[in-house]
Amino acid sequence: MASFEQDRHQGRIYLSPPDVGSLELARVKEAFTENWIAPVGPHLDAFEREISDVLGGGIHAAALNSGTAALHLALLLSGVVPGDEVICSTFTFVAPANAIRYIGASPVFIDSEATTWNLDAALLAEVLKQRASKGNLPKAVVVVHLYGQSADLKPILQVCREHGVILIEDAAEALGSTYLSQPLGTVGDFGVFSFNGNKIITTSAGGMLVSRDAKAVDRARFLASQARDPASHYEHSEIGFNYRMSNVLAGIGRAQLDSLAEKVAKRRSLYLNYREALRDLPGIGFIPETGKDAPNRWLTCITIDSAIAGIDTEVLRVALEARNIESRPLWKPMHLQPLFADAKCYGGAISENLFLTGLCLPSGSSLAADEFDRVVTTIRGIWR
Repeated sequence: MASFEQDRHQGRIYLSPPDVGSLELARVKEAFTENWIAPVGPHLDAFEREISDVLGGGIHAAALNSGTAALHLALLLSGVVPGDEVICSTFTFVAPANAIRYIGASPVFIDSEATTWNLDAALLAEVLKQRASKGNLPKAVVVVHLYGQSADLKPILQVCREHGVILIEDAAEALGSTYLSQPLGTVGDFGVFSFNGNKIITTSAGGMLVSRDAKAVDRARFLASQARDPASHYEHSEIGFNYRMSNVLAGIGRAQLDSLAEKVAKRRSLYLNYREALRDLPGIGFIPETGKDAPNRWLTCITIDSAIAGIDTEVLRVALEARNIESRPLWKPMHLQPLFADAKCYGGAISENLFLTGLCLPSGSSLAADEFDRVVTTIRGIWR
């Protein structure tokens, strides 16, 4: 067993580092050799087609320079305008709430439920019913699939359809996950993926907007290309954005996509191995398996009942950091963020408790066996 000093001076174990190889480099070289160093080109077109193929028939895709850009465009395509309200999961990264504010709309946050850690479908139904009776329905609902875990989409979709509200899936962390055998990102009206450097596949930076609505996706590409009208000169009749993905980065994405299944399998295996290695520790819990979904387990997340364990997440995080191991608290709910202090929020107790008691563990698909052992040994050691 390695000593504390040995661990501290070993290489850093990251939470979710890029997992790349020779094929990614070959695709980048292709782009350079063919001189497609631009936000157009064969890799870009192929990456969109290949994502569509992975997600199933009838899905159209627009490759963009970030998941946040995809969220922004999804909201615009949903008809959100300044002054509108958009319901959003409170337990999330800041991107969906920021994208709502980009438009001049207001986020309205809804708490999680304990089964999935994602947006509470029953609470959403109650809120939409109340708002319908007062004539102030939101323009859209953004449901986030945290850590690759699906929200309970069937009742969420049903209540959105009942009230005529657009459903946007923020599947930034959930490529390769399914809900009732359907790929996440394809259940609602729009789906959004991220290819940031820490995601299950990466393009360094990038995102994808998907939908079954081919015209909407075509318009997304138009808006993402500075809304340039068809003309021999540069003609613009509306505001557009510089949101298209580079052909070079799309080449990386194509190579990454080839190994998506293997990356998902590795992360799911890590989740199961963590459960097996740590299940006897008093007060520890894991992000749940619901039986309705097949999560990609982008990150393995634990919770700690400090009254039982005798330690809390910050004690464990500091202990891991002392051994050069990265970990991270679960997302701080948006309704607790200073930026959104004035926003409406329904509920909040469940997401607040998850933030206080939860920690993300190293979960990269390139995590070596000895690195996994180092993480487990550190966790078990601090529990004693």
